[in-house]
Amino acid sequence: MSEPIYRKKTIEELTFTDDGMFQAVLREPEICAELIERLLHLRIKTVEYPELEKTIAPYYSTKGVRLDVYLKDDDKIIDIEIQSYPQEALGKRTRYYQSMIDMDSLMKGQDYPELKESYILFICKEDPFKDDDDKPFGLPCYTFMNICQEHSGVNLDDKSIKVIYNASAYEKETDEKIRNLLHFISTNEPGKDDFSNRLSSIVEKLKENEEFRSDYAAMNLHDRDIQRAARREGIAEGIAQGITQGIAQGAREKAIETARNLKQKRIPLETIAECVGLSVEEIEKL
Repeated sequence: MSEPIYRKKTIEELTFTDDGMFQAVLREPEICAELIERLLHLRIKTVEYPELEKTIAPYYSTKGVRLDVYLKDDDKIIDIEIQSYPQEALGKRTRYYQSMIDMDSLMKGQDYPELKESYILFICKEDPFKDDDDKPFGLPCYTFMNICQEHSGVNLDDKSIKVIYNASAYEKETDEKIRNLLHFISTNEPGKDDFSNRLSSIVEKLKENEEFRSDYAAMNLHDRDIQRAARREGIAEGIAQGITQGIAQGAREKAIETARNLKQKRIPLETIAECVGLSVEEIEKL
């Protein structure tokens, strides 16, 4: 089954959960702090944006991570991600984001004891977790911490927490403020909740803001996963044509040529290998 292609929305179609709009709304420190306080039950002292849509790539050879909103409180680092559509390997994604945030901190001179408490907060419109029968677990919130399996009272105490919200299960959330926010994220209907109405109002004002409209027109709104989905669609079509031609010319030579071209475009090696039928090791040597 092929992955869907997500088209870039017009400004008039944008909602709070759309890429670009989400980051723009959270540029307001008070809004960002209140959202975090609601969803993580934390008291935020200050909001510092090292970079909005910060890209962390410690070494040129590593895979960089673009974070939706990456901010620092006095004693915390918080990454907030919005997921409007299902994505693969969410757990490994949070693991990689966490490692890059820690690496970014350590490269700035911090020692291990100085690492701040960190939170990876994902807000998903759909349930990202399903059982063996592909049935969603249906929880409004999933919180993950490193706890000893042999004794639940033993905590690794690495100060690393992953919190993943499932907005589609907003009706099951017992906290009224969180329930109202999840309802807005899921339906785009703010209802009577004051905070949700403020978010909705900011969204509508931004749509009329000339600076935002100009920025939005210039932005590359296809994040890494949207790009990959689009590339797979185009690559699959191109490879199919290449393989047909390659039957007469030599299928392997054509596959190598195609893989080399795709590699120059920095397409993930695993994706190239899947498309052309070569191993990742062979492609690395090209």
